[in-house]
Amino acid sequence: MTPFILRYGSYSGILVIATLLLGALIGSAGAAVGELLGYLFMLVALSMIFIAIKSYRDQELGGVIRFWQGVTLGIGISLVAALAYVVGWEIYLNMTDYAFMDEYAQGVLDEAAAGGASEEALAQLRADTELAKENYARPLYRLSITFLEIFPVGIVVTLISAGLLRNPRLLRAG
Repeated sequence: MTPFILRYGSYSGILVIATLLLGALIGSAGAAVGELLGYLFMLVALSMIFIAIKSYRDQELGGVIRFWQGVTLGIGISLVAALAYVVGWEIYLNMTDYAFMDEYAQGVLDEAAAGGASEEALAQLRADTELAKENYARPLYRLSITFLEIFPVGIVVTLISAGLLRNPRLLRAG
């Protein structure tokens, strides 16, 4: 199972890093649109989980796989892809002098102002974004948040894929 985890986890990680970089190059049309596109790209990259479970079932197990075997494979792939995503994001942040959070916070403030937020609401939002920037500057916090952006998506894809592809029929000798 480990070769499948490493192979398909690497494929998924490469796809998620490529889409992360593509999204960074293109920029976003706003925070909400950027987040939606980001999760859509993650979902596409994590489709490798479905492909891996099917391949493992058909190539290694003779067409038979139990739900929990599929879950184990999918979680392994999700871990590899999430670690690749974290490393890719850290490289991106380093290459851009960690400007992401300042730009993101400013975008949130600009959207709120354009939406007609009151001065009081903007002041509270400024305070909230400053706190978020302080937290994001702490590596352990940033690494954890980045990991948690993608790993739960991988879990959902894993559960759906393992459920759809499970085939617990017993092989009969003969």
